[in-house]
Amino acid sequence: MRLKSTPLLCLLLILLVLTNCSPKAEKAATTTSQFEIEETTIAGIHQAFREGTCTCEQLVATYLERIETYDQPTRLNAIVVTNSEALAAARALDEEYRKTKKLRKLHCIPLIVKDNYNTVGLQTAAGSLAMKGFIPDADAYQVRVLKEAGAIVLAKSNMAEWAFSPMVTISSIAGETLNPYNLEHVPAGSSGGTAAAVAANMGTVGLGSDTGNSIRGPSSHNALVGFRSTLGLTSRHGIVPLYLRNDVGGPMARTVEDATRILELIAGYDPADPVTRYSQGKVPQNYTQFLDKDGLKGARIGVLRILSDHNPDPQVKALFEQAIADLKKLGAVIVDPIEIAGFDSLRQDQWCDVFQEDISAYLAAAGINVPVKNLQEIVASGKYSPYIEENLKYFLEHQDSQNNASHTCSDPFTDPRRIAFRQAIEQAMDRHQLGAIIYPTWNNPPARVGDLKGYKGDNSQIIAPHTGQPAFTVPMGYTYNNLPAGLQFLGRMFDEPTLIRYTYSYEQGTRHRKPPLQFSKR
Repeated sequence: MRLKSTPLLCLLLILLVLTNCSPKAEKAATTTSQFEIEETTIAGIHQAFREGTCTCEQLVATYLERIETYDQPTRLNAIVVTNSEALAAARALDEEYRKTKKLRKLHCIPLIVKDNYNTVGLQTAAGSLAMKGFIPDADAYQVRVLKEAGAIVLAKSNMAEWAFSPMVTISSIAGETLNPYNLEHVPAGSSGGTAAAVAANMGTVGLGSDTGNSIRGPSSHNALVGFRSTLGLTSRHGIVPLYLRNDVGGPMARTVEDATRILELIAGYDPADPVTRYSQGKVPQNYTQFLDKDGLKGARIGVLRILSDHNPDPQVKALFEQAIADLKKLGAVIVDPIEIAGFDSLRQDQWCDVFQEDISAYLAAAGINVPVKNLQEIVASGKYSPYIEENLKYFLEHQDSQNNASHTCSDPFTDPRRIAFRQAIEQAMDRHQLGAIIYPTWNNPPARVGDLKGYKGDNSQIIAPHTGQPAFTVPMGYTYNNLPAGLQFLGRMFDEPTLIRYTYSYEQGTRHRKPPLQFSKR
């Protein structure tokens, strides 16, 4: 279901790319500068529009050309389907700007959207052949508000089928996605397609979903910024669920600023997702005000050695120790180590088997055109990757309920086990007056393709999915063979402003992000 490469379309793309975001004719005599799409940002794109060095149509055509040039020819395989209406949408936005001289907040920002977000006019399959051809009649909440702000859904990205794997991004509908920094390694899962595409500059920003790891893990493996926000800050309506009690949707971007711009639009109450009622009164007027390059001065940050020192790879450990030194240099006070009372016992027995309940509810609400109606039909279809067969059949036999008198298996605001875990962490933060806790996003580099034993050191699964706290990952540097590593900041409930200050200051002070060499013309 990729964009069909008809001769007319190919000619159009060639013509547009030849005029690739170049200066206006009248400026050509005085300047030779051209707008560079690689590593560009939302602010950079909007500046180019204002200066006349790029149009929306040229921008979108250039990204589509990059997808054609790099995605399949390199076997990266990050994209499931491109949007055949993207160029028409771009032309409409160009006309709007010509008439109004105003840019919307995300005017013509090309989005890479994970295949489990409902998208009008584009297949939403959650990586499953059993869902092939399903086109929702309404956008997911996050997609809708971003489009209203002017964003264009450029493409849907590959994912671990039904979001089952934090290790790999393999689906029956599109195959396996690789890591653009080294194609012999994995991008992690389940949002590996979004991560690989954004890292390889096939879109400006992306959307992923995170049940236990799947925004932060792939972001770390692909030198991206990934925000898992407070559970309840952003709506999950219209996202195919894994465990709704843990699921969070959010931005994956090349910079903290771009991730923040996305968060600013998707945060807030949505009646279609009841847990977002807890965000009421806790969303600031804007989040970009917290982008402060001096945000680490006087910050108090704790080091969670129980995670960072658990059999780390020596190169990741060296990067983490350097990150601590960099935080100090940037003005932070480091409390090292911190201890959380009862940590090992509190982290146990936090997961609940609610996939069958959640996927049935999603499919029931999806309308008459959805190809399968429940988990039983998914399994009976036989249309799934072999590696998830065991998971699917397990969920047929195991089902916990999120609606019970004891509130176990419920959200982080009512489940007593989750509350107890969070309180222990908050007490440690209060005791040391901490704004955040840090640890490596992974203790190990990305595994080799096909090496399931190489999946180890995933720290993202342990705290935030259960406590509901926000956790952001930012690039920390590179290990063997140019493979990225990430630094994770865990914050207090609804205290995204502090995490934005810290991560932005660290990013600006270290500048670790760089594009993958095989996908760069620099």
